[in-house]
Amino acid sequence: MANRRKRRKKKAKWSFVRERRILFTFGVLAILMFGLLFRTAWIQVVNGDEYKERAMELQTSDIPIAAKRGSIYDRNGEVLASSVTCYTVWVRPSTIRETYSEKGQKIAEAANSLAVVLGMDSSIVTETLNSDEPLLRLKSYIEKDVADQVRELDIPGIEIAEDTKRFYPLGSFAANLLGSVNGDGIGRSGIELAYNEYLSGVAGRSVRNTDINGNLLWFGKNTTYEALDGLGVVLTIDEVLQHYLEEAVNNGLSETQSDRVYAIAMDPNTAEVLAMAVAPSFDPNDPTNPIDPAVKEVYDTMTDEEQVAYLSKLWRNPLINDTYEPGSTLKLITASATLEEGLANPNTEYYCSGAYQVEDALIHDAEYVAHGVVSLTKAVGMSCNSAHMQMALNLGLDRYYKYLELFGLMEPTGIDYPAETWPIIYDKDDIASVELATMGFGQGIAISPIQLITAVSCIGNGGSLMKPHMVKGLIDEDGEMVVTYEPEEVRKAISEDTAAEMRDIMEAQIELYGGSLAKIPGYRIGGKSGTANKVSSGGYIESTDASFIGMAPMEDPQIVVLVICDSPKTSIFGGSTSARIVRSFLEKALPYMGFEPHYSEGDTSGGVYAYVPDVTGYSFTDAA
Repeated sequence: MANRRKRRKKKAKWSFVRERRILFTFGVLAILMFGLLFRTAWIQVVNGDEYKERAMELQTSDIPIAAKRGSIYDRNGEVLASSVTCYTVWVRPSTIRETYSEKGQKIAEAANSLAVVLGMDSSIVTETLNSDEPLLRLKSYIEKDVADQVRELDIPGIEIAEDTKRFYPLGSFAANLLGSVNGDGIGRSGIELAYNEYLSGVAGRSVRNTDINGNLLWFGKNTTYEALDGLGVVLTIDEVLQHYLEEAVNNGLSETQSDRVYAIAMDPNTAEVLAMAVAPSFDPNDPTNPIDPAVKEVYDTMTDEEQVAYLSKLWRNPLINDTYEPGSTLKLITASATLEEGLANPNTEYYCSGAYQVEDALIHDAEYVAHGVVSLTKAVGMSCNSAHMQMALNLGLDRYYKYLELFGLMEPTGIDYPAETWPIIYDKDDIASVELATMGFGQGIAISPIQLITAVSCIGNGGSLMKPHMVKGLIDEDGEMVVTYEPEEVRKAISEDTAAEMRDIMEAQIELYGGSLAKIPGYRIGGKSGTANKVSSGGYIESTDASFIGMAPMEDPQIVVLVICDSPKTSIFGGSTSARIVRSFLEKALPYMGFEPHYSEGDTSGGVYAYVPDVTGYSFTDAA
């Protein structure tokens, strides 16, 4: 009996233990099941949107379709910039990782194959294929044959999209004017930046539902949103005149041994920019590499910061983005204001002893030359500083500043070009007689070249300040003009009589005085030279900005051209450097524009000798 009770007791004990184990196991399973249900609910409810988005991402192929960037044309329809078809390789790293079981080896093999076809570093390709990003661009601007080779590799997660690449058929032609685009095809500088909104168009997309191998799902959608191509931009630039100006500027760069030479030609009647050249320049097809091999060799040794600074200067357009002291070319404005206010006429005389006393300062003329008694016409022609100091002081501060404003020299012109600089001019409250006197001959004031040529154009068109512009209009893909930009008059700066007198004075400067190197037989040319010491570290240095502004034909001006030599070495004067470049340009530009040379009976340059009547007392125009 005792043994039976013991066995029964032992059996009950094991039964209890067994029940506890079952309960424990059930409890654990219940907890695990609850946890699994909770986790499932968490995934489906709390994080449902996130995982749904990830699933859609894996199953959706969304490739951008680049809009064709609009072309840029000259005024006659010649193409200066266009877009050509190319291809871009896109990568879906998640698809690649999920496709290959032996990830490291297989991905490395795929990366090596792509690197060989695309001509890339395999380590860069491998890094891209292993990225955590959903979609990456591997390489842009590849040719069709290369794109076909990539397709033949049949690598899941690699997609090819048609793209466009900016192409400048004439290389460095008008580069600083046109600007360039960045790697994404967005305008980086110049006209490309100024009109990027119209040129770029609207990108499209190709959206497809695919499996991990890129195959279209049977229940998936294939939707294409076509790109809207950009509008074309028609410039005021004339390709032929641009070619002539660039040729003259590049030759001038070599002949004058300047650091830079830059020039602009404008129609004085409309303020349309006809040509704009900068040398040295760059090739917008490859804007980050200097054209000159010798410069490229030095460039490659620069630090990253030095390269950025170099490229920034190379891409800048000094005709619009920079200021300089105009020197004696500004005397045209001082003389115009004097005539307009009735303070003098072209024959009014001034005395020059070689220096002029202003308050406590004795300000010398250039090279300390004493011109003696000179008429206003001769003062401009011989670039007499003393006479122009007297003119500025006679005008007084308020009237002088009034004409700076009338001629558009107190603020940017508003030209349709990015980053136009502001002039650097004394505040009226900070100026005394000395500063006013020096401004009279073009020192102590810094303006942009576009401001000066726009101001001088007033003289050519009868006294109206026009707003300069570089774009005539926008055209659609059918070549229809959808937007037109008309010439815009800002205000009247001087009277027609004053403008006519100033044209005579400018012509006399070429025929009789210091601008003779710009003279062209058979044509009536007007102009004014300028030489201004450059400013560095708050003071003047020996290097100069040597300039010349020319106008033709003087009986009915149709073109004005300004040339600036930055730090010329053969001569520091504008009359012997920039004047030659102006002549070189106009010798070809005028016949192209339809102006034939006319030799008067008294003009021996045409090979004819004749009696010349007495023209004493006549205006220069009447005498000519």
